[in-house]
Amino acid sequence: MEKTKTDSLIERDQSNVWHHISPYVEENPAMIAVKGEGSWIIDYDGNRYLDGMSGLWCVNIGYGREELAKAAYEQMKELCYMPLTQSHIPAIKLAEKINEWLEGEYMIFYSNSGSDANEVAFKLIRQYHQQNGEHGRFKFISRHRAYHGSSMGALSATGQALRKYKYEPLASGFLHISPPDSYRRPDNMSIETFHSMLMEELERKIIWEQKETIAGVIMEPLITGGGVLIPHPSYLEKVQELCKKYGILLIMDEVICGFGRTGKKFGHQHFNIKPDIVTMAKGLTSAYLPLSVTAVKKEIFEKFKGTEENVHFRHINTFGGNPSSCAVALKNLEILEKENLVEKSAQSGIYLLEHLKNGLHSHPNVGDIRGLGLVLGIELVEDKFTKVPVSSKYMAKIVAECKKEGLIIGKNGDTVDGYNNILTLSPPLSSTEDDLNFIISVLMKVLQNNQSTQKVLS
Repeated sequence: MEKTKTDSLIERDQSNVWHHISPYVEENPAMIAVKGEGSWIIDYDGNRYLDGMSGLWCVNIGYGREELAKAAYEQMKELCYMPLTQSHIPAIKLAEKINEWLEGEYMIFYSNSGSDANEVAFKLIRQYHQQNGEHGRFKFISRHRAYHGSSMGALSATGQALRKYKYEPLASGFLHISPPDSYRRPDNMSIETFHSMLMEELERKIIWEQKETIAGVIMEPLITGGGVLIPHPSYLEKVQELCKKYGILLIMDEVICGFGRTGKKFGHQHFNIKPDIVTMAKGLTSAYLPLSVTAVKKEIFEKFKGTEENVHFRHINTFGGNPSSCAVALKNLEILEKENLVEKSAQSGIYLLEHLKNGLHSHPNVGDIRGLGLVLGIELVEDKFTKVPVSSKYMAKIVAECKKEGLIIGKNGDTVDGYNNILTLSPPLSSTEDDLNFIISVLMKVLQNNQSTQKVLS
């Protein structure tokens, strides 16, 4: 049989491209995308798919925005590059705009990715404590099931054992506590009591590890890729109180939750806190160009302003804060504001959550449906009583059948062995009501057609 152009492309892809976090399966080649329009992706054969994950939780304003392409083009013509050992106008304007969105006074350090942004936070916090006279503070507390990046320090903070497997030993000084998994709290325990218990665990960890050695706590406002685990409204306030009590700096990882994804400008703004450091990436440019930020409270920055040797922060990033990336980010934030996409994210999230809960509450394999803004998770179980997670084969079947129906969804794969059982949704904030209805109809159809099949597949 004569090879088609698609066959040839697939061969070339499989011979040359090493795909991210994907096992090599020759008979299941990667989709070769050629175009994006709004919430939709078109592949090389002309098939259309609604991208229910915004790529990797990041194409917040949707695909095909010419305004962002023009912003990059105009900036490249004017000034294509300038390292931030110096400065340039887009970096200055964007730093001001981010402070406006944060409703605070932060110094803005630019990098390329979320992993980079968190690495910067870990380094500067250790240096800050040294220069503040507290030389013993070097440990960081994170949560099991949380993800903070793929580089060695960020991966050390990550609480997903499968992401670390075969790469250890990693960096020292990273500790983990239980996640706010309300669905799996002990029977007959209220959510309030459960989250109070989590705070007791955090304080015990601080004390038992010797409080003078704890440098920072890093948390997403809600755990996203680890299963969409949403804390009680008072949870982060209590975390912040404990950090202040013991002289610990609080990092909010807003790489996914930022820029309208949760229905507010930043996820932590749901929880009435002011973090010491905020890391961000993904939705900052809606993924049109690489850019990340580590936003640091100005009183922390003061410790790096001295004239003595080695007081300055000795970290550099070749492409961090590229002028075109900053120009694209500015245009992206302008669109988010002009089109009220933060507010739309909140409304769309409520719409999706309500319709999915109403339609799937009786499904025997749907244990829980949860979300905040346009971050949603559907936890699949063998049965509602035992809450035993479904098999990886069942999860793969659901994801594959959604794709056949034209919907790309995610799952919390390669996180914690035995608990990769949450379907994830994170569509563009610009998604229309028709887009949302398509997501609902496909998920309803696929899940209803696959009731109680887990035992057959496992």
